[in-house]
Amino acid sequence: MAYRSVVGKTCIEQTVEKSRFLAYISHTAGEEEARAFLSEVRAEHPLATHVCWAYIADKTGNEQRFSDDGEPQGTAGMPILNVLKAQKLFETTIAVVRYFGGIKLGAGGLVRAYSSAAAEGCAAAEKCEYDLCRECEAVLDYAQTDGALKFFAENGVNVLSREYGERVRFTAAVKKNGYVSFCARLKDALCGKVTVNEGREYYAPFPIQAE
Repeated sequence: MAYRSVVGKTCIEQTVEKSRFLAYISHTAGEEEARAFLSEVRAEHPLATHVCWAYIADKTGNEQRFSDDGEPQGTAGMPILNVLKAQKLFETTIAVVRYFGGIKLGAGGLVRAYSSAAAEGCAAAEKCEYDLCRECEAVLDYAQTDGALKFFAENGVNVLSREYGERVRFTAAVKKNGYVSFCARLKDALCGKVTVNEGREYYAPFPIQAE
């Protein structure tokens, strides 16, 4: 099952009525990674007035948590979580740090401020589609190197590593549902002069296809 998330970590800053809002967003695979990321943000901002957050920690949307961290109930954590839901982002955590600027925003103002910071953080983050992939190890003679590189480039293949020894060895990540077809086309492109070894399976990021 493919799902959307973000790549790496992103931070943006907004100022609302003299209060600073810093939104941090990160890909977090599971609750342990989500809580570790939140701990990092808190450690970076020990003097912040609030560190409010939300995450969807799994691939299906069942592991959802949020916190208002001292803000009035329902004004911070839930609005942040709603942004994640609207963006359909999974295995993703957003923490919004607030430094109070002396002007109270009221419940409606807080909801707008936290929602805006979270949404801008999502907009700034690089997004991708995580899909189940299988590693493909292609072993070939040096004479086939240019042909292999051309094939990889034309098919948008993510080449993970390349080794040059007695023969050339490429390791690539290929979506599982297209693995058999990929291997067949690779062999055709190199006129059968390649040995293909099947590698491990895992979820990996791929560019989001235009809808």
